[in-house]
Amino acid sequence: MANGLYRSLVYATDKTDFSSNDYFGFSKSLSVKNNNSAAGSSGATGSRSITGNSLLAEDTEKIIAQFHGAEAALIFNSGYMANVGLFSCIAAKGDTFISDEYIHASIIDGMRLSYASRLRFKHNDLHDLEKKLQLAAGKKIVAVESIYSMDGDEAPLKEIAGLCKKYDAILIVDEAHATGVFGDKGEGLVSKYHLTKDVFACTYTFGKAIGLHGAAITGSHTLRNYLINNARSFIYTTALPPHTYLQIQDAYKALPMADRTKLFQLIAYFREATQTMKGLRFIDSNSAIQGIITGDNFKAKALAETLFKKGFYVRPILSPTVPVSTERVRICLHTFNTINEIKMLLTEINNHFL
Repeated sequence: MANGLYRSLVYATDKTDFSSNDYFGFSKSLSVKNNNSAAGSSGATGSRSITGNSLLAEDTEKIIAQFHGAEAALIFNSGYMANVGLFSCIAAKGDTFISDEYIHASIIDGMRLSYASRLRFKHNDLHDLEKKLQLAAGKKIVAVESIYSMDGDEAPLKEIAGLCKKYDAILIVDEAHATGVFGDKGEGLVSKYHLTKDVFACTYTFGKAIGLHGAAITGSHTLRNYLINNARSFIYTTALPPHTYLQIQDAYKALPMADRTKLFQLIAYFREATQTMKGLRFIDSNSAIQGIITGDNFKAKALAETLFKKGFYVRPILSPTVPVSTERVRICLHTFNTINEIKMLLTEINNHFL
């Protein structure tokens, strides 16, 4: 990696947050604060299959499954561990994964750990997906994100589900950035489009709109039991601490009341304001994930550093995380941001390029 492009860790609580995935500010909300006394203990003491299981954990999974309209749910310690666990064990030699070219690294790593073949289709390209489905051998498993983490754009889930039906493929959807944000109550896009019965499994993470950590995979009771017995990232790790399950329950109770109207008003304002900024290239996103394309790693870092000095916490996204020439500064919008803060951010972006 070229000098100056190594990652570094930043601590910036005094900056205006345009970077975190905490879309509704739940991480700071009193409604999801720790409750150790009700949890009964501070630690899980072991994996779920040894001493770490509890009625609290299983009740939380039932709440999650019901919220998303699924038969069952299984909680993992993170979204990364959920995807690695699922994709590493769900296919066998002779089967084929078919994933969007922009799929999350956790899914890529999970697929690599399996014995199945892998094909990629062009981002959100239904024609290319169909070609790959025609080429695939064995059990076909299609993997997409409902909202993509870098471009903030939406997968054409209805059409993808239709192709999966046509070619007898199973569909897995990562709802990480749709959880809480899309749907009448924040159920995500699979539920919003009434596709639950057409989707084999969904991943819902708690580290974004829910403001905590951990994740759940939803699907059938059979899938849940299969993962309990085969997902190594579930089997061989200490379970979440008991108080986390209480926090997750509180967050799910709060999700229906989250101010999605305000969030989408801010998104609309941001998109309208950036359309008047001539000569600058912003990503085309209708989600809380926005960004400005610099087309160069060093330019992305320079812009992020300028904005940091001006009091805005944003982070550069460099290649190879995103394709070469699409390097960017990623901007996330939250209900605790204001129109005035967005105006000031865009002013500083404009000034940087003058």
